[in-house]
Amino acid sequence: MYTILQTAHSLWASFTVILLSIVVVYSLLRLNAKRFFTARDRKIALLALIFSHVQLILGLILYFLSPLGFARLGQMSDSTLRLTSLEHPLVGIIAITLITIGWIKHKNKEEIAEKFKPIAIFYGIGLLLILSRIPWSLWF
Repeated sequence: MYTILQTAHSLWASFTVILLSIVVVYSLLRLNAKRFFTARDRKIALLALIFSHVQLILGLILYFLSPLGFARLGQMSDSTLRLTSLEHPLVGIIAITLITIGWIKHKNKEEIAEKFKPIAIFYGIGLLLILSRIPWSLWF
């Protein structure tokens, strides 16, 4: 069960990082070109939001099942254990929260052309945070 969940979390993370990267670059390009926010743009951003939340759920389940997660919390002298038991989950939660804030802020924008800005900013910061705390040595 643990191995299947860990593989699912890693594979889903790959899709999530790729999708978030696409959404951030796409939003920046559309914002720079002063394009209007369409239903297609909304669906792409929503898909990235959903993928991020599924990744968070998989990660939280894995956190409590993994021997490197909650069971090792408090062992701060070992950098690998600190990364997997504290930094990775905490920064992941912060990143998904920022992505969610970006989604909420885009919905509150009156100007249709301005809807790309919060998505580009908040999804971008979330993506950078996620990339900064991926345990690359343990991935796959």
